[in-house]
Amino acid sequence: LTECQAGGPLTLVAKGKNAVQVADVLVGEVWLCSGQSNMAMTVSRSANFPEEQAAAEYPQIRMFTVNRVTAETPQERCQGTWQVCTPDTVGNFSATAYFFGRELHRQLKAPVGLINSSWGGTPVQAWTSLAAQQALPELQPILDGWDQQIKNYDAETSKARYEKQLAAWQTQAKQAKQSGKQPPQRPRAPVDPRESPHRPASLYNGMIEPLAPFALRGAIWYQGESNAGGPLANLYGLQLSTMIRNWRQRWGQGDFPFEWVQLPNFRAPQQAPVETSGWVIVQEQMRKTLAVPNTGMAITIDVGEANDIHPKNKQDVGKRLALWALGTTYGKQLVYSGPLFTSMAAQDGKIAVRFEHAGEGLKAAGERLKGFAIAGDDRKFVFAEAAIAGPDTVVVSSSEVAQPVAVRYAWAANPDANLFNSAGLPASPFRTDEWDSP
Repeated sequence: LTECQAGGPLTLVAKGKNAVQVADVLVGEVWLCSGQSNMAMTVSRSANFPEEQAAAEYPQIRMFTVNRVTAETPQERCQGTWQVCTPDTVGNFSATAYFFGRELHRQLKAPVGLINSSWGGTPVQAWTSLAAQQALPELQPILDGWDQQIKNYDAETSKARYEKQLAAWQTQAKQAKQSGKQPPQRPRAPVDPRESPHRPASLYNGMIEPLAPFALRGAIWYQGESNAGGPLANLYGLQLSTMIRNWRQRWGQGDFPFEWVQLPNFRAPQQAPVETSGWVIVQEQMRKTLAVPNTGMAITIDVGEANDIHPKNKQDVGKRLALWALGTTYGKQLVYSGPLFTSMAAQDGKIAVRFEHAGEGLKAAGERLKGFAIAGDDRKFVFAEAAIAGPDTVVVSSSEVAQPVAVRYAWAANPDANLFNSAGLPASPFRTDEWDSP
């Protein structure tokens, strides 16, 4: 839509044997917003809620929240509610989606519709069609595992086991209360794996398929936490790119814009030069997925919280997502991404690393640049001395490594790293080697 076409409110009239009117219809930008709990997290739980609530008079921002439901087969319809953004309603909006949409609305001067289809704790495979996953041999073990769970599930046996566990827990909780101790965690009631929101395609069937082919400008995605905790983190890039292609094919709108939030900093602060984990691998897989056309990524390794997987600063998350959309989809002239690694060159005991999206120049947030590690052929990483040597270049070295051959940056779940560009956007974690990949 062009700005002159956007607007409203209008009245939509459908005529046949009778006429149906729908009032207060807007014409504008529509984005699908999906993922797990950090997308589902509401404005009421984000930072500075009282101030955000008081300022939320945006009648041209509206959100449709899809009711959470699983399905074994693709559904034609879903349930949900459109809400106009007001101080009374904004608290229930997805915070990431709202702050993304608010920035678009402010910059484009056009109505923004946000479709929130999210569910906490869910993996990427639940949001992708079964057919798309069955086409990939690498994903077959995941599908086979769920088939086996379904085959082995017995409702009566599971119920009896749960009741026994619950009785034991009640006794333990009573004893803990009497002694002033924290009671153990209550056992969870069994869930038929056929109805699990973790089952491959279960949420695609119930919460994505019914939305197609509703006209979209693009989609934003905040998920990855549930895929970072196991041995399959290396599959995340394949899974994410498969889902993107799956949605685009289903909508039939070509390569519509798709962007995601790279996992933020989380857990204990970095101590070693490199700390490989599933969390870091998923961050890398997200960066590599930028090879898929018309995709973008909001880098957030500076706005997370060590002790909370649900960081409250969703304002910066939403704004960074909006920057990418504004700079690409909407053609605005601005710096829309944090620095991304492009190449390295080793010479005279040093390595020069180059970045794209440096803006008017790379910067260190602090007196000296931190976060880089280098290694020689022995593959032993040490913290590196790093210096900005040009608008888009950092030179790294160490007296402990005479002939460095590899560089890593921010290679930890909660890195001590401070490379930014002129727009104040952080650089993405990266590595130039694949030494500890499977």
